Amino acid sequence: MSGDNFYFGDNVNMTGGANNTGMVKNVGAPAAAPAADPALLEAIGELRSRIEELRGQLPPASAQVLDAALPAATGDAEVPAESRQSALMSIAGIAAVVGPLGQSVVDAVARVIELLGS
Repeated sequence: MSGDNFYFGDNVNMTGGANNTGMVKNVGAPAAAPAADPALLEAIGELRSRIEELRGQLPPASAQVLDAALPAATGDAEVPAESRQSALMSIAGIAAVVGPLGQSVVDAVARVIELLGS
């Protein structure tokens, strides 16, 4: 098996002390992140505004739960899809408990979930 060459990852070949090109990285450029769906961005904006309207009418403990769930629910935090779904359901649960005051938030959460395909 002598003489077989296998290259994985970086490769450096040096021949003498002149005309060396440096390290060959053998990697491509990272893929660009997919563009966000405009309808999803609009739905998230609507959810944020509905939460802001509701927040002032909630007890402090419930408002704190909303604040904690908001980054994961809106995509401001890098979280797995399951965590995002959980945050959205937490927001919808708090909104549902307050009855008619929270119905617009429940509707906004449902729209975001629909657009996420969850």
